[in-house]
Amino acid sequence: MSITASSENCSGMTSRKSESMRKPSLVQGQSNQQTGAWLHFVAGGAGGFIGTFLFSPLEVIKTRFQSSLYQHNLNNPTGKTGVFQNMKFHVTDTLGSIRSLYKIEGGRALFKGLGPTLAGVVPSRSIYFFSYGNGKKLLTELNGGQETSAVHLASAACAGTLTATLTNPIWVIRTRLQLQSEKARTYRNSLHCIYEILRQEGTRGLYKGLSASYLGVIESTLQWVVYEKLKDQVLQRNPTLDPSAPRSASDWGETLLCAGTAKLFAAIVAYPHEVLRTRLRQNSITTNQFKYTGLIQCTRLIVKEEGVRGLYSGMTPHLLRVVPNAAVLFGTYEMIMHYFGGRN
Repeated sequence: MSITASSENCSGMTSRKSESMRKPSLVQGQSNQQTGAWLHFVAGGAGGFIGTFLFSPLEVIKTRFQSSLYQHNLNNPTGKTGVFQNMKFHVTDTLGSIRSLYKIEGGRALFKGLGPTLAGVVPSRSIYFFSYGNGKKLLTELNGGQETSAVHLASAACAGTLTATLTNPIWVIRTRLQLQSEKARTYRNSLHCIYEILRQEGTRGLYKGLSASYLGVIESTLQWVVYEKLKDQVLQRNPTLDPSAPRSASDWGETLLCAGTAKLFAAIVAYPHEVLRTRLRQNSITTNQFKYTGLIQCTRLIVKEEGVRGLYSGMTPHLLRVVPNAAVLFGTYEMIMHYFGGRN
């Protein structure tokens, strides 16, 4: 009896042990969820780092085109007014400006402000993707498990507002460094820039342009909504893009195309906020005075002095940078989430 009972106990223990090995424990499930939550943070930061480094020269040129400190002619001097002729002129003009910057100020000028840019982009993209990914999951659960466009919109708006508030000081420093020329250097480096801003303008100086950044949340929100829509359409047409299935090179190509298209649409619609934000953050190189003091005042003054065109200064280098940058950013993010997140 005892031997039989013992055998039954052993077999029962073995059965329960094998069953427990087959089923993941609650602790393991919680650990995986926590890993997945923080993976958004890591993936967003990695994508931001790669994209920012690759397209830094275009970022410098765009900032200078947007600023009133570097007057730039937006009109095509050839007199040709066709859409394609204007596009060709602006692309050629942008590439020519990069060459001129390199010849006049050297190769280092192409990466002006890269330090604070990386210091801002990596945490801001990490914060943004962490907030969006986990916010979308939470709102989807509250919405009865349905992931709708309203969920995407609310998640992106919350993530954008939080990111803009936390990282605004970094962008102020980057803008000041990018706008100074080698002949008129106001700030020696990022730390000196922070010191001078705090000394001359106080803490409020680090938050200049925040109102325009909040306005820019519209762009990131539009981008996510369009991106999610395009991904859904691709998924319906191509079942191999299911998260649980491996992806081919063409599948990843469609992901990059979705990301680039979404960014192109959002950037064109919301572009004026980029100019307003740069103008609000700039200061006079010679007098250290501020010409633009508020969002409405800045908008009216630009339109008065430069026309509506002024609100689109630097859009060509901006689009040349942000569209492929968005493809790199989202592609890196999606790959890391796919391969390290258990394809979940």
